[in-house]
Amino acid sequence: MLDPVLPTVLCGQPRPLGDKGHLSGIAKVKVAAPYRVTMIGLEGDGQGDLKNHGGPEKALHQYPFDHYQSWHDEIGHSTLLETPGAFGENLSTSGWTEETVHIGDIVRFGTVLLQVSQGRQPCWKLNVRFGRNDLAYRVQMSGRTGWYYRVLEEGTADAADALILVERPRPDWPLSRLITLLYRDKSRHDDLAVMATIPELAAGWRTLARRRVETRTTESWTTRLNEPR
Repeated sequence: MLDPVLPTVLCGQPRPLGDKGHLSGIAKVKVAAPYRVTMIGLEGDGQGDLKNHGGPEKALHQYPFDHYQSWHDEIGHSTLLETPGAFGENLSTSGWTEETVHIGDIVRFGTVLLQVSQGRQPCWKLNVRFGRNDLAYRVQMSGRTGWYYRVLEEGTADAADALILVERPRPDWPLSRLITLLYRDKSRHDDLAVMATIPELAAGWRTLARRRVETRTTESWTTRLNEPR
């Protein structure tokens, strides 16, 4: 099981990103408590592309600060990696990773009740943010993606409130297993068929798994991973 972890909490409002001025809320900064969390996320936070980001199934994004050293080793020095928030996360923690967090995990944060809904599908905005045309792909294939929460109970949290695991309905489904099925070992159709039936998993990911089983093909990642011209 998971030990409680104290998060750094970050928010950001949409603003132009990169030379082309794409609107994005990926640049987030640490904010002071208390934190108010609604069904669509932290008050004070926002997204520039509401079709692909945000919403009830992606209300909060958590990313392990544990991964920052690995990124520094892999891509070299970046000022973005000096403090939490480089990957657009709302919650930055040390101690929880995709190997130890499971789909459906229910987490208490102050009076807020959260549930892990899916992993992250990184997009090209990470490329623009870091000034590299391959970072979204690297994040995807590394498995160091972070994860999203849905909000089961709205509420507030204070600076001293830790994230506390209170229930684990899917002990056989760590996020790393889902990530492997989606990005690495893409033809394990029996496992994908089971994945498509997990009720705690976000509907979009269940549909993705079901389509792969039905079509025996993998969806294109080109649009998601490459900046529009």
